[in-house]
Amino acid sequence: MQQSYSKEGDNRSSDLLYGLYDKPSTLPALTAAIQHLLASFVGIITPTLVISSALELGAFTPFLISMALMVSGIGTAIQTKRFGPVGSGLVAIQGTSFAFIGALILAGSKVKSEGGTPEEILALLFGLTMAGALVEIMFSLFVQHLKRIITPLTTGIVITAIGLSLINVGMTDLAGGFHADDFANTDNLVVGLGVLLIIVFLNASQNHWLRLSAIFIGMTVGSLYVFFTQGLNFSHLASLPTVALPSPFKFGIDFDITLFLPIATIYLFSAIETAGDLTANSLFCKEPVSGPVYFKRIQGGILGDGINSLLAGMLNTFPNTTFGQNNGVIQLTGIASRKVGLYVAVLFIIIGLFPIVGGILQTIPKPVLGGATLVMFAMVAVGGLKLLAHYALDRRSSLVTACALGMAIGVMMVPEALSQLPQWLANILLSPVSAAGITAVFLDLCLPKSRTTPNSAVMFQTPSSALSTAGAKRNAKSPI
Repeated sequence: MQQSYSKEGDNRSSDLLYGLYDKPSTLPALTAAIQHLLASFVGIITPTLVISSALELGAFTPFLISMALMVSGIGTAIQTKRFGPVGSGLVAIQGTSFAFIGALILAGSKVKSEGGTPEEILALLFGLTMAGALVEIMFSLFVQHLKRIITPLTTGIVITAIGLSLINVGMTDLAGGFHADDFANTDNLVVGLGVLLIIVFLNASQNHWLRLSAIFIGMTVGSLYVFFTQGLNFSHLASLPTVALPSPFKFGIDFDITLFLPIATIYLFSAIETAGDLTANSLFCKEPVSGPVYFKRIQGGILGDGINSLLAGMLNTFPNTTFGQNNGVIQLTGIASRKVGLYVAVLFIIIGLFPIVGGILQTIPKPVLGGATLVMFAMVAVGGLKLLAHYALDRRSSLVTACALGMAIGVMMVPEALSQLPQWLANILLSPVSAAGITAVFLDLCLPKSRTTPNSAVMFQTPSSALSTAGAKRNAKSPI
């Protein structure tokens, strides 16, 4: 059984044209870099668009998008180049994480409900981002000793809960967006469903490039349709500055311990997701997936994620993580060179310098964004289910999964059930991701295990099983 899996892994890792330390000429390196950019661009900007829309931060959206792209470039350079113990030394593209959207919207909504200004909302969100990054940095130092707590079972449950919690956001945008005057208008539904179907059918194509570009093409077609039928408003572009330079702590920093705990929980599981993605990356690059070199990459990659999220908070954007879909670009192009990673970093930084890019992206109609994100968020949940299926659920694991997802769905459907709890505890459990994660970890630790129950963390699996798990991770981190 193990041998057949290994052969499958070898077949999937096709021969590389350029290895990790090779230096291809400019043309092939730039071509591969553009493919990486296209594969991750939508994933980087979407969390910012969703959070800005939900919290009505439209005036700051172009700047926030610019900073998201710029920090992705800086973070990618850190991960690829590796500075001392920081970074994996792989072509590990960094981007804004989907996992934190729900918790950040919850935190921002609390400030907004108390009469807070957009600047105060952003100050809290960036303060929480930085504080949570410290959790991931500390986690990287002890990652090998925490595999008993963070297992494929608990990670799969949390990924599923993340996807489920975000579907509401995607569906709201598809219908027109939060507080829209034309909410649930038939035109909105037609546009959103049309974008969704384009993405689905392109993603089912046998053409690798169409699959990689499915979300980008779907959103472009949807936006053009709205432009020609209803028109789009670009008047706000005239007031944008020509260049946006980083402005550390532009909105100040705020902190709320009761809103921090859900964020901290998500950072822990995000670190394990990163380990899975880096395992797949190492395998596709034909680098070791066991031993001291491998573990050093995993530890450095998680530390890099933490440092990059700390920089993200400082430079006014949201938590960063390692993107998994770029592993597929390495397979398709046969180019694993770190030179390509540095090219990608430079491209993101250059694009981030120009707020007009963010301004144009801000005009994407809400139904178009909703049609795309509904697929993406649902695929996050499917990625978690794939990981759970790979875990081979027995009666005990089924109980853990049922209780954890029951808690997550329960607090989403009936948040009033927590209204009599202390405020700090209610804030933690109101996040479906925290509710699911805490329940899963508690039950996984307390319920007796059978001798055949698997209990190994993602990064400590064998190469073949790591590849399978990483496939599920890619679906969860950056869907489709």
